Amino acid sequence: MEIRIGIQNVSREIAIDTDMTSDAVAKAVAEAVQGGTLDLTDAKGRRVVIPASALGYVDIGEETKRRVGFGA
Repeated sequence: MEIRIGIQNVSREIAIDTDMTSDAVAKAVAEAVQGGTLDLTDAKGRRVVIPASALGYVDIGEETKRRVGFGA
């Protein structure tokens, strides 16, 4: 799933691809907004840590369903 994070006063957004579910990402964002940092891990094991005070927005993409077989 792709997550795009906007940072205040920064023109580029951060895009990460993660194996987390959308509910897990939403919970992490909600906990970060309470005070602290947003700490996410991408599909390759890299961590992204962002201070909650710098968050502009978090766009949680659609969960990708893995298809089996050879579809058209």
